[in-house]
Amino acid sequence: MEKLLDEIESLKNSSARKVVDSRMQQFKELGEKSADEIFGELCFCIMTANFNAQRSIDIQNSMGCRFCKLGEKELAAKLKEGGHRFPEARARYIVEARKHLPTLKEVLSKFGSEAELRSWLAENVRGLGYKEASHFMRNIGFTDVAIIDFHIVDLLVRHGIVERSKTLTPKRYLETESVLRDIGKKVGLNLAELDLYLWYMETGKILK
Repeated sequence: MEKLLDEIESLKNSSARKVVDSRMQQFKELGEKSADEIFGELCFCIMTANFNAQRSIDIQNSMGCRFCKLGEKELAAKLKEGGHRFPEARARYIVEARKHLPTLKEVLSKFGSEAELRSWLAENVRGLGYKEASHFMRNIGFTDVAIIDFHIVDLLVRHGIVERSKTLTPKRYLETESVLRDIGKKVGLNLAELDLYLWYMETGKILK
């Protein structure tokens, strides 16, 4: 683990720090915007499941507020036009998620912990698992949930910090998140900040 901690500390003292800080401010500001704009971020996270993050960003940017308005067939056509692997399924999930739009901001503030909110999202928004729910929360300003995908698992396995498992069950997800929280404490970062640094280490990019 010491090697990983040294690499993170090095990044904190590099130009990556400015980008991470900027992203964190953007996330906070998005969480203060309208329900429609927050819903757009929810749709982005629904799209990213088993799909490329950058291409999901491109689709999101081209859609604007139409996530809230288009019919399922029209929306599927737009996702297909953007190159999404699963346009029909993701359009169906997005249209179904609109039932939460009128109370979305209320839901985001009613739970006593971020873990409780994530559980609610994973259980009540079709298309969101723990990873996608965590991604959505991070992107609107929450800081105490981890986005655990294969990039993060590969990094932790490579440093001998966790063992690779065939599937990332909720129990395994929470165990890995606890490991990441411990790493964050050692380097003075919350889970949201840590994810951006680890993502950069694995991909050379800081997206969202």
